Amino acid sequence: MTSSSVRKHAGPGRTSDQPTVPEPSFAERARTLVYLGRIGSLSTVSRKQPGFPFGSVMPYGLDDHGRPIFLISTMAMHTQNLHANPHASLLATQSDGDSDPLGASRVTLVGNVLPVPESEISAARSLYLARYANSKYWVDFDDFSFHRMDVVDIYYVGGFGLMGWVSAAEYERSQPDPLVDSMAEIINHMNADHRDALVLLAREFAGIQSLEATMTAVDRLGFHVRLKTPDGIRGTRIAFLREVSNPTETRTALVEMVKQARSRTDDGGF
Repeated sequence: MTSSSVRKHAGPGRTSDQPTVPEPSFAERARTLVYLGRIGSLSTVSRKQPGFPFGSVMPYGLDDHGRPIFLISTMAMHTQNLHANPHASLLATQSDGDSDPLGASRVTLVGNVLPVPESEISAARSLYLARYANSKYWVDFDDFSFHRMDVVDIYYVGGFGLMGWVSAAEYERSQPDPLVDSMAEIINHMNADHRDALVLLAREFAGIQSLEATMTAVDRLGFHVRLKTPDGIRGTRIAFLREVSNPTETRTALVEMVKQARSRTDDGGF
C-alpha cells in the first residue's frame, strides 16, 4: 500500500495464515469505489445547530480529478449549510449482496464544497447529465447550481480488517481500476456459471477447502471470494497470474488458472 496510515485488525473472514497477494493501493480502490458510486451521503455543518453534522442523500458526478460534482438547489438545507460553511464529507459505499454491510467497502471524502467556477460550468453540466439524464428537467432552473468538492483528505475502509487514510495527492494521481465498468458483469458471470471453478481456484491457489465459493470483487490484480467451509464463512483473495486490463484478458487469465488447477486435481471445470 502507498498509504502510510494503514490500519489492520482481526475480523470475520480474515485470518493471519492466509497468503499475502498483490492488491491495488488504497488510493486506487478509493477512486474506483467513488467512480462506481452514484449516490452518497453528504454531511454538511448545520446552520441551525452549529457544530452538528447534517446528512443528506446526494447524487454526484465525478470529474477527471476524482472530485464530486453536485447539482443542488438553494432551497435545500445542505446548500444553505454549505454557503455558510463549505466544510463537508461524502460517504460512498459498495453493497456486498446479503452479507454484513460492515464487511463491504466504503470511502469518505473530506473537503470543501464550493460553486463551480463560471468557466467550468459547461463541463460540469455535461458530465452530470451524462450520469443523470433525468436532471435535464431541472438543471436549468434558476435555483439550481453546480457545486464541486475540492478534496482535502480521504478515509478508505476495505471491509473487515482493512482501513487507512489516503492523501488528496495520492487520490488525484490514481485512476479507477481498468475493470471498473465490467466488474459487475464478470462477477455475475462467474457466480452464475462457474461456482465449481471458484471452489477449485480457492483450493489450489489459496489452500482453502470449501463447499461453496462466491466471487465478491475483482480488479486488475486478482479477485476476492467468500467461501462456505466446514468451519464457517470466510473470505480470501486470489491473485491473477499476471495483471489484466479488460474482460477478455480477465477471462483468459481465469481459464489458464483453472487449467493449472485441474492439472493437479481431478475436480473442477470451466
